[in-house]
Amino acid sequence: MSSVLPSGASHSGTGSLSPTWVLAIAGFAAMYLPLYWWAINGIWQTEEQGHGAIILAVMAWLVWSMRHEIDQAPTRPVPALGWPIFGFGLLVYFVGRVFDISILEFGSQPLVVAGGLLLLRGTAAVRVAWFPLLYFIFMIPLPGILVDAITGTLKSQIADIVESLLYIAGYPIARSGVILSIGPYQLQVADACSGLHSMFSLSALGTLFMYMMGRKTKLHMGIMLASILPIAFVANIVRVITLVLVTYYLGDEAGQGFLHGAAGIVLLLVALVFFFFLDLALDKVLPARRAPAR
Repeated sequence: MSSVLPSGASHSGTGSLSPTWVLAIAGFAAMYLPLYWWAINGIWQTEEQGHGAIILAVMAWLVWSMRHEIDQAPTRPVPALGWPIFGFGLLVYFVGRVFDISILEFGSQPLVVAGGLLLLRGTAAVRVAWFPLLYFIFMIPLPGILVDAITGTLKSQIADIVESLLYIAGYPIARSGVILSIGPYQLQVADACSGLHSMFSLSALGTLFMYMMGRKTKLHMGIMLASILPIAFVANIVRVITLVLVTYYLGDEAGQGFLHGAAGIVLLLVALVFFFFLDLALDKVLPARRAPAR
């Protein structure tokens, strides 16, 4: 028995990609896979920028999970808007490529992808993919000028708070600038422990947490968003305290070895716990009404 499809039936459900999509994906891969490879073998191996690889994995998962929604979005290309955005993204990319400015290369991604979606599918596809497009921001390395300007102040504040808390707890600790002396050991609050990069990575974690928890009231989302940086700062203090106590009880080799890396896991766990319980508390305190869909 044979069956005949209606003349207007869609073939998008077959799972095959049109030549246009294949060309678009191939072009994106040609532009950015060398950049990712460079980052994997370079900045993403550092403690300061190590979150970049995680952001890339999250991005890949997000795009893959919403591929059907993007494919089913109404096809109404907007070339009048798509070409300027796409062209500007290409310009930013090539300037970054020619002058070896990774910030521009990474920063061109949301422009290129948004412009491509507008050209291929239209505004409906962009609305579906709004979160991955914004999430590209967290893959952009922080500018060195910004890091240098903020890091010194953060290191001093964290060292001062850690000294005060451990002194109150009865530990033999003293501080000179960003140098903490506890027992026979001296520890410097380094740039990696200053909190700036961890705040950036934890901001990415908090933003993803809010997205995964679903649409809440505007007040709920506003409080969660405003709490990201304070929670990141507190979590980083817990991390430094952990490293100081590990060094005090187990020695300098333990503090600078495997347990130093494990303290980064403590940072993430503490932040997640704060986010989770704050979300639960707001669910109980605030009205259950959810924000209208946009």
